[in-house]
Amino acid sequence: MIFKNTSILFGAALTALVLVSSCEDNKKKEEQMRIETERVERESAEKARMEMEAEEARLKEEARANSIAGQAMKNEDLTTLVSALQSADLAAMLSEPGEYTVFAPSNQAFEKLTQKQRDELMKPENKQMLTDVLTYHVVKGAITSDKFAEAIKGAKGSYKFETVKGDELIASMSGDQFVIKDATGKKAQVILGNVEASNGRIYIIDTVLMFKK
Repeated sequence: MIFKNTSILFGAALTALVLVSSCEDNKKKEEQMRIETERVERESAEKARMEMEAEEARLKEEARANSIAGQAMKNEDLTTLVSALQSADLAAMLSEPGEYTVFAPSNQAFEKLTQKQRDELMKPENKQMLTDVLTYHVVKGAITSDKFAEAIKGAKGSYKFETVKGDELIASMSGDQFVIKDATGKKAQVILGNVEASNGRIYIIDTVLMFKK
């Protein structure tokens, strides 16, 4: 009888031990599965973040390449302007997101200036003067040719608008071409207009515009 009871107790203990062991194994497996799931989720999230950052960087670089400054750098007729923008630390402004309209003097436009004028503008000590001249060619907002023509027509053929410099320019039409007059009365003709950029519009002109000092 004692032996039978002992056997029963032993069997029960063994069964309990097996159950406990099985529960512990299940808990270990569940913990391992949880850890593995979290690892996969972390890796997926990290991969998604890296892909998103890479796409954002690609789009940003694409926008920069197609920006006003980027377009100017690709145009062989604007190399003097690009050098001037870099000297005045304005290339970055015209590379970043925003909306600008730039009246971009061609290389030939700069050549109309005397050598002395060009040399003076490019001197390091005259950086502010160069900045003033260049920002006199920049307007806030992207002005398409249609809007430009409408504004001129609405102003009875003589449309005044303010530049980033703070001084005004006057736009008019000569036939189907835009003409820009500066504060000194000098006129520049748009030789290539409405060039689209990621941050605005470019109008290439044949004369460097000057404000009154």
